[in-house]
Amino acid sequence: MEILYARCCGLDIHKRTVVACLFVPGAEGTPTKEIRTFGTMTNDLLALSEWLAAAECSHVAMESTGVFWKPIYNLLESSFGVLVVNAQHVKAVPGRKTDVRDAEWIGDLLRHGLLRASFIPDRPSASCASSPGTARP
Repeated sequence: MEILYARCCGLDIHKRTVVACLFVPGAEGTPTKEIRTFGTMTNDLLALSEWLAAAECSHVAMESTGVFWKPIYNLLESSFGVLVVNAQHVKAVPGRKTDVRDAEWIGDLLRHGLLRASFIPDRPSASCASSPGTARP
């Protein structure tokens, strides 16, 4: 299959950890994978962002797991193409399921352009938000 994104990353997100599988071109065009686990505190997510930037990653994909994806999306969206995908669309074949395998699977689907991003509405700007106690027309 055709490779759309040579430098991309799949993320498997949990409450306290993020497992990242980074795909980059290796020798003779064969892809190499690097897997790392990060915490979910701001410093950990900044380390994830720096690692991805150092590898010249262009796109990142993650499942929309509860609300855990939101801080990661907010931190990465200004530096990378970020796709938040429906968990039902990326389900792998049933069997032994691990965080590493999930991150690899998401990354591999992303590499080949087989993921569709979920709709994420724009955040309201401060000028559009009404202040407390103010009636809206």
